[in-house]
Amino acid sequence: MKKTNWGIMGPGNIAHKFAESLRNMETAELTAVGSRDADRAKKFAEKYGAKRYYGNYKEFLMDPDIEIVYIATTHTSHFECAMMCLEAGKGVLCEKPFTINAGQARKLVNTARGKNIFMMEAMWTRYLPAIAKIRELLASGVLGDIRMIKADFGYRGDMKSEGRTLNLALGGGALLDVGIYPLSFTTMILGTEPEKVTGLACLNPTGADEQCTFSLYYGGGELAVLSAAVGTNIPTDAYILGTKGFIRIPEFWHASSFELNINGERQLFNLPYISTGYAHEALAAMECLAGGKLESPVMPLDETIRLMEIMDDIRLQLGVKYREDMV
Repeated sequence: MKKTNWGIMGPGNIAHKFAESLRNMETAELTAVGSRDADRAKKFAEKYGAKRYYGNYKEFLMDPDIEIVYIATTHTSHFECAMMCLEAGKGVLCEKPFTINAGQARKLVNTARGKNIFMMEAMWTRYLPAIAKIRELLASGVLGDIRMIKADFGYRGDMKSEGRTLNLALGGGALLDVGIYPLSFTTMILGTEPEKVTGLACLNPTGADEQCTFSLYYGGGELAVLSAAVGTNIPTDAYILGTKGFIRIPEFWHASSFELNINGERQLFNLPYISTGYAHEALAAMECLAGGKLESPVMPLDETIRLMEIMDDIRLQLGVKYREDMV
């Protein structure tokens, strides 16, 4: 595979992890970094060996060498930045949550499809070797019929009202920030069409969901019991429970191992990821580009839209509203 020229939009914390992974890949090159702060862009570019940096997104997207852009801006900027990339003819790998709501997601997907431009949600967990192996095992029927999913993701972040985690103006709240992990994990296994979705939350005075629980009920009786928090540390383990046994995944969101338990017999799988783990989703995106694919079969765009629809439904029950919902 020839080298793919990447651009990074928004040199924040998660962008550092992605850039570190690119630096360890022979088929990837960080061509340019774009930020609204030229000094931040320069420092980031120098640290990771990018050829160029830009202090505004317009000039960044005019760079003719950039083939695909990794968007790592704040949640509320994802829609604007992704649309700018599409209008500039650049492929898109956009961090989760893909957008603030389903309406924004539909507009991006329709635009990408209309322009025949590659786009993918950066749900990096799905591309990790451990999770890929779990999909393989489930396809073989090793657990029998899947009956229940249990998954949680919670941490205690910045509890200041103006901070990113609780500020509605910045897309704050547990569901969008980390609830997307257990939710996407569930739909990967059980599908995107639950018969019923329910949610409960503890709201912060800012109006953001500080912690929440949500459940998905499927037509065959399958159940997913999930939780998320930005104000509470929660063990980030996941369980897939079937009629023949179960799989336990420690820290499932960046899984490097898991346990298969069939009738009390345990088998441990150790499948470490490359570098910071983001290399696997980058490789998947590059393979799609090289093969002329416009979306990833592992994270299809229709599923991305459906995930946003489910989160819209949950937020309606939680009473969490963003200004983008009013548009």
